[in-house]
Amino acid sequence: MGGLIASLGQSALSMSFNLCGMLAGTLLALSLGVFSQHSWALALFPGMLSLRGAIGGLFCARLSTGLHLGTVEARYRGNTRYFELLLNAVVTLTLVSGVAMGSAASLFGAFLWGVTPSGALAILTVVVAAMGLSILLVSPLTIAISVLSFKHGLDPDVIGYPVMSTMADVLVTTCYVSVLAVYSSASWGPLLLGVLDLAFLAVVLRALMRYAGEADYTGTIREFLLTLGIVSVIVNFTGAFLNQIAWIIGTRPEVYVVYPALIDTVGDIGSIVGCTATTKLFLGVLKPSLTSLRQHLTEVVGAWAASVLMFVVYSAVSSLSLGATWGDLAKLTARLLTTNLLSAPIIVAITCATAILTYKRGLNPDNFVIPIETSLADSVTTLSLLTALRTIA
Repeated sequence: MGGLIASLGQSALSMSFNLCGMLAGTLLALSLGVFSQHSWALALFPGMLSLRGAIGGLFCARLSTGLHLGTVEARYRGNTRYFELLLNAVVTLTLVSGVAMGSAASLFGAFLWGVTPSGALAILTVVVAAMGLSILLVSPLTIAISVLSFKHGLDPDVIGYPVMSTMADVLVTTCYVSVLAVYSSASWGPLLLGVLDLAFLAVVLRALMRYAGEADYTGTIREFLLTLGIVSVIVNFTGAFLNQIAWIIGTRPEVYVVYPALIDTVGDIGSIVGCTATTKLFLGVLKPSLTSLRQHLTEVVGAWAASVLMFVVYSAVSSLSLGATWGDLAKLTARLLTTNLLSAPIIVAITCATAILTYKRGLNPDNFVIPIETSLADSVTTLSLLTALRTIA
């Protein structure tokens, strides 16, 4: 019982930062005019969050495991060679992921939103620039959260990704909205973004030339690329679901305000369950079999219970801050709890299965668990929210 209370407490503490994610939702609601200028802009938004979350999740998971195993030191400067290679691999993957997502979105958009060749170039320019700007802000934050939590006796497996992902959502949303605004509002906007893209490319080419012979660098990239194709397709379906939600709710802000917090929290369930399972696997505490997951129920129940609590809080904060009636509050709460009930079991199952299967095949689960589960969490949560909106009218 004590373990469950501790798990619930740390999970609730980490998920409480998702309230800051409502800042991203508020920014989204306030920026609908910018998004409306391009048929593809709103559909790309969850993809931006998903890809940045997938890469940030890989980074966070590898850092937390490294801190536990001693391959990463709890300091900011003069860290280990392993840390240096990991950081540069994350920078490289950010560019590769941006290009992959932009290309997939262009192909996807050609069928759904009538994207032209010039529109495809615009998508690629905007996505890569936004991803490049985001890494300058998100990576230092990820390092700081992991190191500080470890130094203060907290478990970075539980604290790291949930806190980082929330703050990253705010930063990524700000970067994406800013890049869209620059691209759309000035004749020199596309040129400026093109220069940023080329600078990003130069940094990655330098890393490739310097670290191409290092196994920790190339191995991280190679294993993540196994998931990137799947993730790129998933995030475009998420965008299509969000467009459907936009059609249902119109311009009502309460759902937009909570949306980033919802996908964050469901992703946090998977990250907490997955990261703690991965660490247990590496330490030999958990056997790589699905039946042994009964020993992991404390973390699963703690994370899920904390998420239910947070969904109720999101509903209350969003409704009351926007002056909604008690009837509106009850309806939004019912919709959000339905969303949680539909999405959480799926993410827990996917996370546990991914951790076990990758470990049994000799792969590093940290390179797969969070990238896969966060991307799927965004799609599953968005589809669950769409189902709840249609069911509870």
